Amino acid sequence: MRARTLLTTTASVVTLGLLASGCTLLAADDDPGEVTDAQRGDGTGRVVLVTHDSYALPKRLVADFEAESGIDLVQRASGDAGSLTNRLVLTQDDPIGDVAFGVDNTFASRALEEDVFAPYDAELPPGADEFVLPDGADRLAPVDEGNVCVNVDEQWFAERDQEPPASLDDLTDPAYRDLLVVPGAPTSSPGLAFLLATVDEYGDDWPTYWEDLVANGVEIVPGWSDAYQVDFTAGGGGGDRPIVVSYDSSPAFTLTEDGDATTTAALLDTCYQQVEYAGVLENAENPVGAERVVDWLLSSRVQAELPTSMYVFPVRDDVDLPRDWASYAERPDSPYALDPDAVAAERADLLAQWSDVTSR
Repeated sequence: MRARTLLTTTASVVTLGLLASGCTLLAADDDPGEVTDAQRGDGTGRVVLVTHDSYALPKRLVADFEAESGIDLVQRASGDAGSLTNRLVLTQDDPIGDVAFGVDNTFASRALEEDVFAPYDAELPPGADEFVLPDGADRLAPVDEGNVCVNVDEQWFAERDQEPPASLDDLTDPAYRDLLVVPGAPTSSPGLAFLLATVDEYGDDWPTYWEDLVANGVEIVPGWSDAYQVDFTAGGGGGDRPIVVSYDSSPAFTLTEDGDATTTAALLDTCYQQVEYAGVLENAENPVGAERVVDWLLSSRVQAELPTSMYVFPVRDDVDLPRDWASYAERPDSPYALDPDAVAAERADLLAQWSDVTSR
């Protein structure tokens, strides 16, 4: 049974990674002070979309949207979700774009408290209502969702005739010393989600759990891309850590050459629910165009591309998932979930404690 925590759990939580390729497919704009096109009342002209580094959609999809809308869509990547949120807060009076995507349920309350987003009551597609933030329904629209979970390289363990871990408790076992890599909680949304999962599980004893992880050789890196694509043994970067904090969808992307099996697994008892949002930035130069971009992200055409482009589940329930996902992207029955208001109230203290524990 999960321990009681200083943060109250909720039965349904509005809370996704990702997991994405890390590349950006839209042209970057290196000059934040550049004068934009004269904005028209219909929102055409230049619209700057600020995202996390894992945002990626097919070029053809973007080109079609630009041709149909008259919008010149410019992407400005700003690090992981934590870094993105921090930058949006710091530039609230003079925003670095018109619309933002990638602030998730673990960081959204900070952005809302700082009035980063302007009111825009987007028309939500079927299935999206369950992911709406209670305090941000008129400013943030849910775009994708998933679960942050510990993943293991089953092939690595099989080759060494060793059982992989199965739970959070197992990660502190000396049998798995120096095998785990996690993104940092202050800078990474998956990292913060993993921290919140441990808070939900261990309550006031969570710092002791993290002390045990540190003693057992956990490696902490800035973001998901560093953890999964560089240090994880199955992430393609030649890493040496067969245990990583990633997503429930990750195993659908580590298939054998014949496509008949996956070489990795998500530990479904370690997962924390995550939702990513889009919103119009307060003081945007082209707010009408920004609203049209939010609507586009909720469209069936974009939503259908999210699994293969960004490794996440669409919030729409009327689009088909890739065939492999039904077999290999298993979902947890009861992921960890904390009350967003409680997370907002406790986040600063949690991160300060986490930084103290992990830096000793």
